[in-house]
Amino acid sequence: MLFLTLCFTGWFALLTAAVVLFARARGQQPGAVPQPLPRVSILLAARNEATAIARCLRAIRALHYPPELVEVLLGDDGSTDQTAAVAEAAMQGYAGLFRVVPITETVGTARGKANVLAHLSRAATTSYFFITDADIAVPPTWLTGLLAHAQPGVGIVTGLTLVTGPRLFHRLQGLDWLMALGLVQVVTDLGRPVTAMGNNMLITRAAYEATGGYERLPFSVTEDFELFKAVLRAGYSSRNLFRPEILAESLPMYLWRGLLHQRRRWLRGVEQLPGWLKTCLGLYGSFYLLLAGLAVVAGPLAALGVWLGKVLLQGVLAGLCFGRVGRRAPLALLPAFELYTIVLTGSLVVFRLLPLSFSWKGRLYR
Repeated sequence: MLFLTLCFTGWFALLTAAVVLFARARGQQPGAVPQPLPRVSILLAARNEATAIARCLRAIRALHYPPELVEVLLGDDGSTDQTAAVAEAAMQGYAGLFRVVPITETVGTARGKANVLAHLSRAATTSYFFITDADIAVPPTWLTGLLAHAQPGVGIVTGLTLVTGPRLFHRLQGLDWLMALGLVQVVTDLGRPVTAMGNNMLITRAAYEATGGYERLPFSVTEDFELFKAVLRAGYSSRNLFRPEILAESLPMYLWRGLLHQRRRWLRGVEQLPGWLKTCLGLYGSFYLLLAGLAVVAGPLAALGVWLGKVLLQGVLAGLCFGRVGRRAPLALLPAFELYTIVLTGSLVVFRLLPLSFSWKGRLYR
């Protein structure tokens, strides 16, 4: 019982501290957007994205930025559908520069999305690379919102994404992801930046080239994390933003299988985090295993009380995270979110332990 008491004390202390720190933090404040406005490059890696790419490009066309200062480069990574044709049609009459770059070979150590971005960075002609994905719709203020934080010495600026969709499964993913990003923000605000997100990112050409580019970096299925680490090693700093003007919306995973493969890929990045952070994540993820032990030792009523405390505290965190970006927190989903968390965590543990490959964009990885 003493062991369980210590574990739950640590668990609630950890989450309470995160909630308090998030509530008190002012976050990164924007500086002045460079004047005159610079030319920028938007780099998009796409593989079999015919159903999503038009939405992504419509959002890019709606950006509050002079289109003549924007070049949009879409790397078509061996698509077997109509990705390129749909993209060309969506950008017909665009006042900026738009080009589909067929990706037919690999460069250096790069593979998959990293290989596409290696090609696109070579084709880009500006000093600022904005990177997003085909399933993302960026806000109109995206470019200026990220540029306002690209002060001298800053090599990489990470934005924010929210998974959206009409179904319960989609909305649970959105709740899960934004709260996770809130915890990432807490660690970052403590001066311990841990990652960057390749679906909503600015990296300067100088910082990118200082790393040698993706063709020189070790291959990883979490290519954004690999680039982030290389940028810091090269002597640049980073900015991680939790602000409404850079909040992009992501399409959800539509099937449970797709969600498992996505999260299994993300676990590759988690496994490379500092030991102290992995310990915190391990404690955070062990809640239901500990709760089962408490129910056996102290009875179901004690376990129910601890569980209600968890739901309440996570509700506060959700309210803070959604409120900071001007959205209403879906607090009514919290009971369903608990079941979602149990099933997802258990499935991922099994997936990780078994010697199985995982699929991403039609390619298998181990």
